[in-house]
Amino acid sequence: MDIGADEFEQSLPLLQELVLGADFVGLDIEFTGLRSNLSGPQQISLFDLPSEWYLKTRQSVQQFTICQIGLSVFSSIEGESNKYVAHSCNFFLFPTTFGVLDSEFSFQASSVQFLNQYGFDYNKFLKNGIPYMNEEQEKKIKHNILTGNWKVRSSLDKDQIKVVIDEVTRWLDLAEEGDWMTLPGIAGFQAFEVQLVLRKALPDIWTVLRDQGVIVKKMLVKARKPLVGHNMMMDLLHLHEKFFRPLPESYDEFKLNIHNLFPVLIDTKNVTKDIWKELNFPRVSNLSEVYEVLNSDLNPTKNSGPVIIHASRCEKYVETKYPHEAAYDAFLCGSVLLKVAHLLLWKVHSAVPIPEPSFPLYLDVLAPYVNQVNLIRAGVPKINFAGPDSPSIRPPILILTVRKWPGVSEQQVYREFQNLCKFDVRRLTRSQFLLMTNKFKDTRSILKEYRCHPTLRISLYRYWRHSPDINCLLQVCSIITTWAFIAFLLGGAGL
Repeated sequence: MDIGADEFEQSLPLLQELVLGADFVGLDIEFTGLRSNLSGPQQISLFDLPSEWYLKTRQSVQQFTICQIGLSVFSSIEGESNKYVAHSCNFFLFPTTFGVLDSEFSFQASSVQFLNQYGFDYNKFLKNGIPYMNEEQEKKIKHNILTGNWKVRSSLDKDQIKVVIDEVTRWLDLAEEGDWMTLPGIAGFQAFEVQLVLRKALPDIWTVLRDQGVIVKKMLVKARKPLVGHNMMMDLLHLHEKFFRPLPESYDEFKLNIHNLFPVLIDTKNVTKDIWKELNFPRVSNLSEVYEVLNSDLNPTKNSGPVIIHASRCEKYVETKYPHEAAYDAFLCGSVLLKVAHLLLWKVHSAVPIPEPSFPLYLDVLAPYVNQVNLIRAGVPKINFAGPDSPSIRPPILILTVRKWPGVSEQQVYREFQNLCKFDVRRLTRSQFLLMTNKFKDTRSILKEYRCHPTLRISLYRYWRHSPDINCLLQVCSIITTWAFIAFLLGGAGL
């Protein structure tokens, strides 16, 4: 189901009800670009600490925007054993333009070509995208409306707005979830003002403009359901920036905010990495290939795993694949999660019969992976949103000492090894470079291949031995010690 601005007001209450009754929600997001073409130290690399990776990526997130969000809401079917129904929706988005609020964003040619290849509807994105803003932007608009400091002067004064809020608040105290009321005689710009103020002041409601006036409906918005994605770090960064608040400079503050917003995160990329090695599944490069393997005879639990059906209005995915359409990929995320969870349950109970599967039971076996989100090209393989990040388990850093190659650059060093294996390169001194890879076999390979090379000497990097700072400190200490010894000798001779 595709939803743009024209359909959003009518669809949101139903979506909220679906989420409240769901077991979990699959998520996928498409962007106008992924990463700025930064060079040198601003490029992400395997040398980056998580905080360094975050600050570099933050710049790209601020430059690009979201063009489509896909949600797939998974609910277990009551009375049916291990059977789930998925409601999948595409939301086309476009930044709000109102008064002085006018966002700027970039397109990346490669991202546009990639989405165009898979049939992305740019007309719906540009012409009928759902307007959105984050909390800071909303606060600024509300302040300008209430103070009358706006290009379009407020048509309601503060007393009128207070009367409306009081009326809705009294009704809300007695209303039950799903109940609604009408505020008659409100239209045009007044309707915009009233809805904006009410939604901000009363978070448990939703408003819709109808011919008879503004309809107010009581909702429960704090669903706190598990959120499931695949390689979802960029998704989380954009969700924070575009809908919550501008990304903070502090990495720890970002982690805390995300954990408060989404207390249960599951990244299927992180889950599948471990089980793929254990079961010797064929190598895969994307989410669709992961899904295909789990649906094949290679999966020992293929015939005993969960049954997943599409909801009646979401049947376009039953027979046809739509890779990189956000709702389809969100559906794949949720399906992969259920199938991998069943595999984990089967492994845990390999010696005894598997108990009756249920989503709470699946969450139990998924516990080691909860709030662990995969990180691409950084010093650690994942981020822990529920606590301190785990120490690095990457291969050791190598040090390259170059002889008889004056003026050699990082790019030249990279090209020297690229046919054998891929290394991130960082200059240490004029003739020394650090090499980093995420594959242990590449480390072993390069140490073996270049063991007797006449001009390129490679060895394991030892901080206390190779760091220029330590070497400088040792030289200073050596000079001080030498002068102290000489002074002692001269002083002794004078006696």
